[in-house]
Amino acid sequence: MVNRNLIRNLESDDSLASLIDNWVQDASDVFEPEIEREESVELNKIVEGTILRVDDEFVLIDVGGKSEGSIPRDEWDEEEEDAPKVGDKIKVLVEDIEDEFGRTDDPHGMITLSKRKAEKIIDWDRTMATIQEGNVVEGTVVRKIKGGLLVDIGVNVFLPASQVDIRRPSDIADYIGKKVECEVLKIDEERRNIVVSRRSLIEKKRQKDRDSLLQELQVGQRRKGVVKNIADFGAFVDLGGIDGLLHITDMSWGRIGHPTEVVKIDDEVEVQILNIDHERQKIALGMKQMQPSPWDGVEAKYPVGAKVRGQVVNVMSYGAFVKLEEGIEGLVHISEMSWTKRISHPSEVVNIGDEIDVVVLGINKEKQEISLGMKQTQSNPWENIKERYPVESIVKGKVRNLTNYGAFVELEEGIDGLLHVSDMSWTRKIGHPSEMLEKGQEVECKVLNIEEDRRRIALGLKQMDLDPWASSIPDKYQPNQLVKGKVTKITNFGVFVGLEDGLEGLLHISELADEKVENPEDVVKVGDDIEVKILRVDTDERKIGLSRKRVQWAAEDEAAAAAAEATVEKEQQELKGGLGSSGPLFSTGAAADSESEEG
Repeated sequence: MVNRNLIRNLESDDSLASLIDNWVQDASDVFEPEIEREESVELNKIVEGTILRVDDEFVLIDVGGKSEGSIPRDEWDEEEEDAPKVGDKIKVLVEDIEDEFGRTDDPHGMITLSKRKAEKIIDWDRTMATIQEGNVVEGTVVRKIKGGLLVDIGVNVFLPASQVDIRRPSDIADYIGKKVECEVLKIDEERRNIVVSRRSLIEKKRQKDRDSLLQELQVGQRRKGVVKNIADFGAFVDLGGIDGLLHITDMSWGRIGHPTEVVKIDDEVEVQILNIDHERQKIALGMKQMQPSPWDGVEAKYPVGAKVRGQVVNVMSYGAFVKLEEGIEGLVHISEMSWTKRISHPSEVVNIGDEIDVVVLGINKEKQEISLGMKQTQSNPWENIKERYPVESIVKGKVRNLTNYGAFVELEEGIDGLLHVSDMSWTRKIGHPSEMLEKGQEVECKVLNIEEDRRRIALGLKQMDLDPWASSIPDKYQPNQLVKGKVTKITNFGVFVGLEDGLEGLLHISELADEKVENPEDVVKVGDDIEVKILRVDTDERKIGLSRKRVQWAAEDEAAAAAAEATVEKEQQELKGGLGSSGPLFSTGAAADSESEEG
């Protein structure tokens, strides 16, 4: 290279200057084409170079420029390729070109080169010439990165984790080192990025296989498949391109708690095609259908009325399921567990695993249902109930429960009689049984009626005594009789007056006083002792009508009668008797007046 500074220092020598100018001109003619050639090396271009020197850290490359370039020695993978040798021709990428001050980080040259990047660019260009979006490519999974896998198809391409398989694997790292086929989803040439999908390829293949398989499948066929997934309600079986659902109810004729009791993932199973929905591409499968149904001939094995033994396999709020044999279960309803015992929940009587005797009550073969009974294995205590508790007989029992309408009296375990409130007292009006009885109390009653078919016994407490309305009350209480009583209750229509224990009469509001009464409490209060007059005694209706105002009337009548009697007595005293000369035996009012005038 021409040192122009040196030339300027020598400019004082005219002869030399002239000579040098001529030399420079000649040199320019010679070297300018070479300089142009040297400066033809472009940044970020791939060029061919020759190895000039190899040491432990760098390899010097002549790329035809004004200075050599260097490549780190570690860009050669000596396990997979030959070591660099002087004179070898290689393709390199020009990464950086020196400026006027040169580069301080390159001890061997002023041009930075990369063999590895050149190879990647060459591989990319070669790949781009052979593939496009939608093509199927094959490569080896090289490593796991964030969000997916890198697959080497000549260049590294990205396989997202969601595109590895139809169902995402538990660990996508299991694919490292494996060869996979993928579909090219997207090519970004500017960023040199390719996204591929193994899943889309599998789905397309499965769709093709599915369409083909759907044409082959027929209801009733038997097929082999592989269990791919298990849910609480069943298992999905791959039949070779299409999945079918093996429902838990179609796995076995017997009871199954969970599908894993029968199948496991990746098990090869034989199934029968139960139904095909071509429109929705859904297939129903069955395993138990390949075995004879235990319900065939069930009526002969378990005739109605037969007593059999079984095992309790499930207990629900409404009853217990009893297994008679594998695949055949019957229901013992809670109402069929005991003739007499009041059962709130079947677990009070049976538990899972119990061996019990039952009687077949009914069979519905179409619905595969059997009704069973436990109480039928014992005698029905209601069958001879009339013999043990005849009508009009006196029985003893314990008050088991009180309701608004009466009391249930337990005569024996499971046998209750109803003592209605209307049959507790002849005279007393009872609002609630607790007014006369309490729970657990021992009582003696009379049997009034028995309905054997409805399992009902009617009891009476008042019937233990004679009806006072037919005997003592009509004799004791007569119309117009004045009696005393205590106000027990006040209503808007009148007042109830207690005449004796349990016997009340009604004092209507119109019979309280002579004047009109709007509110009975303005006249009397509960607890007041009052005197009333009996208006009527109705033995049919069991009512006594009373009056308070007529008591006053009676008093007034008595006073008037007393005054009349006094007047008569006085008049009688004024009458003269005998034959005296002073006057007549009887005196009239006129004669008396005449005598007075004369006097």
